[in-house]
Amino acid sequence: MSDFEGKRILIVEDESIIADMLQAMLEDLGVLVVGPAGTIAEAMAMAKTAAIDAAILDVNLRGEKIDPVAESLRQRQIPLVFATGYGGGAADTACGAPIITKPYTIERLASALAACLAPSG
Repeated sequence: MSDFEGKRILIVEDESIIADMLQAMLEDLGVLVVGPAGTIAEAMAMAKTAAIDAAILDVNLRGEKIDPVAESLRQRQIPLVFATGYGGGAADTACGAPIITKPYTIERLASALAACLAPSG
């Protein structure tokens, strides 16, 4: 059994191939996938109401920054992982949350999820 078994993880990713790959990886880890959301509007709707334990957010959706979605999730105290093709440029948005750079492996994904879900204190 995985440490992530039964966790509800929101995927926010505008590239369908990447979203499908991420969903498959998460399912291999035992995660219950929420989404994926491919636009800021879809992501905001899910961020406000969906039952989720954590979220993996693409930093840039079709030219729009993920910031409003991240802020909504932070207000609900939902842990975040940021996925980006921009390398270290996501640090300001992430505010200390784990960042995984694309393309990523299931091992890096699992490590980032473990970091974001670890109890703070």
